[in-house]
Amino acid sequence: MPSPLFADRPAAQPPERGTVDALISQTRRLRGGVDAVRRDSPDDELDPQGRWQRALCQLAMHQLDDLDGHLGQLRQGLPDDSPEAFGSADAEATVSPVAGVESQRSLLSRVGSAEWNLLTDEVTWSGELYQIFGWEQTKQPLTLDELPALVHEDDQRLLTTMVTDCLIDGRPIDGEFRIVRPDGSVRTVHMMGEPVLDANGMTASMWAVLRDVSELRRSRIAVRETGESLQRQQHIAQTEHRVAVEFQEAVLPPWRGSLRPPHGGPGALDLAAHYLPSSTSALIGGDWYDAMQLPDGDTLLSVGDLTGHGVAVTSEMAMLLGALRGMAVAGAQPGPLLGWLNQMVDASVQPALGSAVCCRYNPANRTLTWAQAGHPAPLLFRDGTGRALTPPDGVLLGATSGASYEQAEETLESGDLLLLHTDGLVPGRDSAMATDRLLDLAPRFAEARGAQDCVRTVVEEFGQAERGDDACVLVARIGAN
Repeated sequence: MPSPLFADRPAAQPPERGTVDALISQTRRLRGGVDAVRRDSPDDELDPQGRWQRALCQLAMHQLDDLDGHLGQLRQGLPDDSPEAFGSADAEATVSPVAGVESQRSLLSRVGSAEWNLLTDEVTWSGELYQIFGWEQTKQPLTLDELPALVHEDDQRLLTTMVTDCLIDGRPIDGEFRIVRPDGSVRTVHMMGEPVLDANGMTASMWAVLRDVSELRRSRIAVRETGESLQRQQHIAQTEHRVAVEFQEAVLPPWRGSLRPPHGGPGALDLAAHYLPSSTSALIGGDWYDAMQLPDGDTLLSVGDLTGHGVAVTSEMAMLLGALRGMAVAGAQPGPLLGWLNQMVDASVQPALGSAVCCRYNPANRTLTWAQAGHPAPLLFRDGTGRALTPPDGVLLGATSGASYEQAEETLESGDLLLLHTDGLVPGRDSAMATDRLLDLAPRFAEARGAQDCVRTVVEEFGQAERGDDACVLVARIGAN
């Protein structure tokens, strides 16, 4: 409430009513739009992005509520000095109806004014200030010496400093402090004020406008906390993605072009493979491909996929792949090997499901022995045509305890091409249609110079498609004796 002692200043002229009404209408429309955005935000407490969006909208709505209330006061005009005028029903009626009944009654009570006359010791509080402090209007308003009694003990020194600077040094007051109301509730108040000087330049009184900003501060804290939570979540996701990629790159063979087993020999394999990430790069899954020459001269070929994404799944995949290699080196055949992998998945601390194909190729007689665990069968291409091998029985890894896996054998010929892949290589297709799409590549494979050209053909055909999961492809071409 501006002091009447400012006689040398012209009286403020109220703005035209039509202009204020237009601003009020714009404010209410804007608040309605913000509220609509808030309602459309994901209502999931586990989603940090959604919590941050709702908190930010809530803060904006509090600010627009305050703006609407202040514009209502501006439209009504400057009230008289009586406390009753500040709390009148007419004043309350000017407040926007958009925030509900309680908000309507509380908007105008958020801003109050006071003047402390140092010459007469007279203290004047507006009705709103009584409401802000929870002070009974039948009581006398507090003097500057008494005011700290309602201020939080941690903020009393701050208030004393602001008042002293104003009275002694003539500095304007602009700061916040917490008050403890008689009912024990704590509110945050923003205080702005100035000293009023007499003809001799001495401080005659001090006036101040106090605003209850508790809801705004709570909303800002909520925005900051949810924003920090979102940043932490993003940082965790980025870190997890980086670690998952490093895991994957460390485990999957970094083939660039054809790879021949070092021992060579009859029926040596020309090998190539490729990993295709999902359209969302953050989804690093448990897909793998692998080829390894065994001590007895056989070659181990495998592809597989564990459900889920992230570091946990990638590390589980690395563990299974290490176990698979170790058991194959020890002489395990594909069927028993998948049975032991199933036991490992079943006993895992983090339960998961997985699918896999495990093949053991004997170059001496060109025999392929293989088993599968709920996985697409290998595709065999010969003389410009292709077909899927008939799969032996085998359930998903981790689906049931004590599962057994049958084996099948296939005799290969020089120039045959074997293609192993994981689900998702052909996006948006069921298993049968995906197989048909891959078999349609048989004429192009027949013209390819080697396994790497065949993999390049697969990537050109399916690599740019939108895929919801990652995928792997492994090609093995049987060499001549």
